[in-house]
Amino acid sequence: MSEFDAVLPHGMHVVHDGPEQGPPLLLIHGSGASGGTWSPMIPALAARHHVIRTDLPGCGQSPPAASYDVPVQAGRVAALLDGLGLRRVAVAGHSSGGYVATALAEARPDLVSSLALISTGPGLDALLPQPAILRLLLGPPFGPLLWSLRSDAAIRGGIRATTVRQADIPDDLVAGVRGTTYRTFRAVSRCNTAYVDERNVPERLAALKVPLLVVFGDADPRWEPSSAHRYEAVPDSRVELLSGIGHIPLLEAPEATSDLLLRFAAAHAGNPGA
Repeated sequence: MSEFDAVLPHGMHVVHDGPEQGPPLLLIHGSGASGGTWSPMIPALAARHHVIRTDLPGCGQSPPAASYDVPVQAGRVAALLDGLGLRRVAVAGHSSGGYVATALAEARPDLVSSLALISTGPGLDALLPQPAILRLLLGPPFGPLLWSLRSDAAIRGGIRATTVRQADIPDDLVAGVRGTTYRTFRAVSRCNTAYVDERNVPERLAALKVPLLVVFGDADPRWEPSSAHRYEAVPDSRVELLSGIGHIPLLEAPEATSDLLLRFAAAHAGNPGA
């Protein structure tokens, strides 16, 4: 299947890559980003999978929504998969996209064959102080004004503030970030915080019977890298730390990240996730 994109009835912009009959792989981006975050990995992933990328509501090319609560977001993703007639999907989430992926597995284990969390903080106590450029851009009192004045170079600078290794920033990611309003970003961030504050991610996953891959950069400037080992408490989990990589392995080490994801998804293809 050649790449195509559309906005479906659930209100999310969706891009498909790879063979339609290939094993499905759903990719969920993090806060304020878009499906373009995954672009450097798509050639490798789409060679083996029917890859589905969403722009979550209010991000990228998707229109805003009334609620950004994580379980509500997961319900929209479930509606997407139901609409496509898909079951037993390999699901991967980057950063806070991992919360939506976790909530999907909680609510609809019939849809998830395996779960991969990339740079997804396990709990709020693992959050590190944000880089100065992000504190200025995202917080009051200057955040709303600076957000509206961002140039493409400023957006790239904000993204690079969370990376360690030099990485090319895809144009579609920059466009996707530009498509997210400050108000939406703050609302999404509050809802993500509430979800993790209610119950941390390893505790949520420990009750599920879904194979878990956790990938972290060992130099992540957003989350304490050693906190990745908390996921080892989850049955059937595997934790991988990438040397010299920051918060966005998708951009900093796309080949290594793709390889981990492909091998993990293949090992658990068809797992009922329940």
